[in-house]
Amino acid sequence: MYRYDEFDAEFVRQRVAQFRDQVARRVSGELTEDEFKPLRLRNGVYLQLHAYMLRIAIPYGTLSSRQMRKLAHIARVYDRGTGHFTTRQNLQFNWPKLSDIPAILDELADVEMHAIQTSGNCIRNVTADHFAGAAADEVADPRPYAEIIRQWSSLHPEFSWLPRKFKVAVTAAEHDRAAIQVHDIGLHLKRLGDGSLGFAVWVGGGQGRTPFLAKLIRDDLPEQDLLSYLEAILRVYNLHGRRDNIYKARIKILVHEIGAEAFAAQVEDEWRRIRDGALKLPEQEIKRIDAYFAPPAFETRPATAALRAPDRAFDRWVTRNTHAHRRPGYAIVTISLKPIGGIPGDASAAQMDAIADLAERYSFDEVRVTHEQNLVLPHVRLGDLWDVYSALEDIDLAEANAGLVTDIIACPGLDYCALANARSIPISQRISERLAARQDEIGDLKIKISGCINACGHHHVGHIGILGVEKRGEEHYQLMLGGSGAEDAALAGITGPGFGPEGIVDAVEKVVDTYLKLRSGPQEPFLAAYGRLGAAPFKEALYAAA
Repeated sequence: MYRYDEFDAEFVRQRVAQFRDQVARRVSGELTEDEFKPLRLRNGVYLQLHAYMLRIAIPYGTLSSRQMRKLAHIARVYDRGTGHFTTRQNLQFNWPKLSDIPAILDELADVEMHAIQTSGNCIRNVTADHFAGAAADEVADPRPYAEIIRQWSSLHPEFSWLPRKFKVAVTAAEHDRAAIQVHDIGLHLKRLGDGSLGFAVWVGGGQGRTPFLAKLIRDDLPEQDLLSYLEAILRVYNLHGRRDNIYKARIKILVHEIGAEAFAAQVEDEWRRIRDGALKLPEQEIKRIDAYFAPPAFETRPATAALRAPDRAFDRWVTRNTHAHRRPGYAIVTISLKPIGGIPGDASAAQMDAIADLAERYSFDEVRVTHEQNLVLPHVRLGDLWDVYSALEDIDLAEANAGLVTDIIACPGLDYCALANARSIPISQRISERLAARQDEIGDLKIKISGCINACGHHHVGHIGILGVEKRGEEHYQLMLGGSGAEDAALAGITGPGFGPEGIVDAVEKVVDTYLKLRSGPQEPFLAAYGRLGAAPFKEALYAAA
């Protein structure tokens, strides 16, 4: 895990002092809200429907127990006792007082955290595979490269005022757990032909009003050229990206309008000019950053272990919520923040404290945040799984539903967000309650819900995607099918006319019933069945009686 150096610490403290002065001037009336807006956004502060919201950066989703306890403390003292983990691997507090935010940022600085570049037209928090450094299927830990990108992009003078926000994701496994094809830049760390590490570079992905999957523009980028190539991409975008229309300002629009080949050619031209300059990564610098992410002191343990006397609920949890670790005798544990009928991504202060204790005792002091709004203990001994499960039961977070139909992604929606057209949270709760009894029968099925076209709930890449819209002054929901954010990335297609708040829950159940009826067998996943059957039988089930 990366640790601040003296520059990092001083830089963050200076930013806190600067923002404290800006908040004081806003509270006194010296700054209008319009004048204050660009200042607060650069410090992760949004104005939502009912209050200010503070978005805290969790680079590549990695937290220490100390940091998690600080988040719990802030939730308890400055908010309403809860934090919300987001699809950007960040955490949001929805109810802080503006006058308290400088104190919150000061407390975050005590544990090497901040809220810088979690908003605004800049390079946002760099995300990564939440199993990084633990997964059995990765070629190397991608987080050192995410950290290198974070350092390069922080307050980059050329890229602090881009045409629009910019998001980068990194993965190092063939199974994409970081959704790289729906990012402005997606990086796949891999072995090149000569055996060295390098990257496949994807550009121009994104969701929102105009969704696009990213295009592969280079498949063999050497690791030492990472920053120079990213700089070349950002320069082309910064030069040609639209600034006259906010809806056409993302890099995905530029890549689409001029074509991936033309865009790649411009990037290559710029890269050839700068690739041998100051941005070439020295091997010693890569090793220096890599040392921060050295594996923990694993014990030599048997590859299998007697977990516990038979217990059906525990066995189900192990099957659903643990994954293969690269080290024999260990497992990766997913903590579902999706209890049946709960609010996706929410954790109470007490739960965060308890998870910090579990990480400290059982997972080498590490917690991860996933883009699916869950948490992960990355390094748990097989023999400790029962104790972890039992402790999670005590805090109501032992739901064995990772990847199942009740493991729903949902944005805060109209309950909080000023941009939303419809509520997401109540819809997710009703679907969860409706399908919970059959979730094991249904199997892997990802439902994703957004309360507006901005797609913070990733509805475009849900196996079942739901988009909240406004229709004649009332909340309405479009139903979409067939999306994926993994290595088989696909954008979901709209089924037809939308549904009201009650009708959308019935519609989702009809889709699920149709899948169960028509799948070739229990082993055929929803996406495979949808690909084989097409949309027609699902549309017939939804609209035939209308």
